[in-house]
Amino acid sequence: MRNAPTPAEKKLWGHLRASRLDGVKFSRQIAIGPFIADFCARSRKLIVEVDGSQHGEIEDVRRTRWLEREGYIVVRFTNRQVLVETEGVLMVIVAACRDCPPLTPPVPGGESASVEVSPDIELPY
Repeated sequence: MRNAPTPAEKKLWGHLRASRLDGVKFSRQIAIGPFIADFCARSRKLIVEVDGSQHGEIEDVRRTRWLEREGYIVVRFTNRQVLVETEGVLMVIVAACRDCPPLTPPVPGGESASVEVSPDIELPY
């Protein structure tokens, strides 16, 4: 786990922290199995990775496949995309969040839901 974020990670974290992006709570540098996810919305099982020159394509494919087998959706961006195309990156993340409804209903004052649950659906709790 790294203590010092890259400039791209720092910039993206400024948009993701404190549920700033579409009300979804993200955490950074989260251990999931043998890997460390750059950013993770646990309630959505959504991982956002920011890839710099230290990443290798084969290793990224292996990581993504493992995480997907665990039920996660992985969205990857390059450092350049985050730094130069920030608005587009944020739009992709918002769309991914909306495609991954919360695993549990939102807690009052907590993460907001982007999907309405029909009163006819029986919830498992």
